[in-house]
Amino acid sequence: MKTRSQKPEARSQKSATGKRKVEVRPPTPDLRPLLVLISAPSGAGKTTLCDLLLASQPNLTRAITCTTRPPRAGEKDGVDYHFFSAEEFLKRLHAGNFLEHATVYGNSYGILKSELLGKLRAGKDVLLNVDVQGAATIREQAETEPELKRALVTIFLTPPSVTVLAERLKKRGADAEAVIQKRLAVSRQEISQWKNFDYLLISGDKREDLRRALAIIESEKMRSARSSAPEI
Repeated sequence: MKTRSQKPEARSQKSATGKRKVEVRPPTPDLRPLLVLISAPSGAGKTTLCDLLLASQPNLTRAITCTTRPPRAGEKDGVDYHFFSAEEFLKRLHAGNFLEHATVYGNSYGILKSELLGKLRAGKDVLLNVDVQGAATIREQAETEPELKRALVTIFLTPPSVTVLAERLKKRGADAEAVIQKRLAVSRQEISQWKNFDYLLISGDKREDLRRALAIIESEKMRSARSSAPEI
């Protein structure tokens, strides 16, 4: 796997004439990139957390999803989505190109393996925002892809209780009571899957959620399996 190098570190040292000269140390390899997967029940704040992470981490980039739905006003191919025809999507699906895919309201969505591997090999950390079902599929698929398995870190974000989640959904005022109750029924099933993730992040406020997610990313970066060996 390719690794990028940090800028050479400079230090001062006196020369024989008494003048200070700058000695440039050899570059130190960066740590290996991560594939950060964040999942959560509906209304837990997953999208907000992902947006905050992307804004705060210059080396973190989101995985661009493929879809068969037509572009909306202002959307650009290769930036917001990879827009495929139904025929092209099906062709890639049969070829095994997708790590995960789903059909929503008659449109197909999927994440290409090449999309993730290309960015990881370029030294970029990649962020995945997926539901619990998609997370299970990605974990399973990563078992057959050593590069993805080595890079994958899974985080489950959830409020401390379904009661708190219900309060958040009602506060948003976006759904009728019947819709909220249906969402909560699904959320109970999703929350029960928390043990399948590497990390459980109990949601507080936006700032605290971001701090904890960044702490997870930083600690994962320092795992010996992802670090380059120190010089001896």
